Amino acid sequence: MSQPFLPAFASPLHVGRPNIGDRAAFLRRVEQILDSCWLTNDGQMVCELEARIAASLGVRHCVAVCNGTIALAIAIRALGLSGEVIVPSWTFVATVHALYWQGIIPVFADIDPETHNLSPDAVCRMVTPRTTGIIGVHLWGRPAPVDALQSIADEHGLKLMFDAAHAFGNTCKGRSIGNFGACEVFSFHATKAFNTMEGGAIVTHDDELAEKARLMRNFGFCGSDNVIHSGINGKMTEVCAAFGLTNLDNLENVLAANRRNHAAYAEALADVPGVRLLTYDERERNNLQYVVLEVQEGNPASRDEIIAALHRNNVLARKYFWPGVHAMRPYRELFPHAVSTLPETVKVAERNIVLPTGMAVDARMAGKIAAIIARPRHG
Repeated sequence: MSQPFLPAFASPLHVGRPNIGDRAAFLRRVEQILDSCWLTNDGQMVCELEARIAASLGVRHCVAVCNGTIALAIAIRALGLSGEVIVPSWTFVATVHALYWQGIIPVFADIDPETHNLSPDAVCRMVTPRTTGIIGVHLWGRPAPVDALQSIADEHGLKLMFDAAHAFGNTCKGRSIGNFGACEVFSFHATKAFNTMEGGAIVTHDDELAEKARLMRNFGFCGSDNVIHSGINGKMTEVCAAFGLTNLDNLENVLAANRRNHAAYAEALADVPGVRLLTYDERERNNLQYVVLEVQEGNPASRDEIIAALHRNNVLARKYFWPGVHAMRPYRELFPHAVSTLPETVKVAERNIVLPTGMAVDARMAGKIAAIIARPRHG
């Protein structure tokens, strides 16, 4: 009689499980908020969070907002982008939604298969007289080719901004991400290494751009009754800012856990044929928020077979950002020929797996997960 199947993990291990700092410290901040009766509209917690983030990144301005998608939308409008904007398809869909919702045509450029970031050569091929800007993405927290993209933008008179949703606390050539392009946008969603439950921010050295963003996140109000700019409600609440301040205090513990987990995965997967664990430049600071695996030729199992085996064992790995934004229904119908210019994106989308990490995972767990990947048809 066969034994019943028992998964490797009794409870599910999720990609992006929230990291939560000192609960008592957070609740003390919540008590302060309740005692003040100031729940939103640039209260003490939001102002403190903005100041701490700006100081830690070495930027002049941090404009905190309710989520990363609104941060993208505000930054795009504050920069005056219109017409066509070049963007990767290999990104979270919000990067593209933030353009299309404002009547801007996203033009998809291909990626470098080694880095998964925008290919400068591909960007050059997509520039037209209607192009007004480029949005680079620091995918997986690995810096985009900032200098090459800036050169392209300067040559063609384009605005350059970066979606830095994955890259809080990371560096590029020794400088904190947040210091490149006209502005950079962070997501502080619950799944991020640093989170505010929900939230985001625009960071910039441009005084005028920051002022526009501040006006736009609060309906365009300047003072209590004076509306001087078009805007929306994009404000971060005090409770979210309090959670962010608490998690800033805990960030080094999260990063230490991520470093430990990534090293454990690298060691356990080193001899598994046909898999490639994406590495990070050890000369730079990286939050290691994502453990990204490519299933390549030489592995006897397919990517989807490996994911199925992981799921059977309560390891809820994901195939981010499959199948690429260009192939998601709204955009494949709007731009059916885009796929012809994205051969590397298509290849990466079919072999990509993201594995759990963070405070809920330890080195022993990483080893067990690697064992499932090595023998997916046995578990």
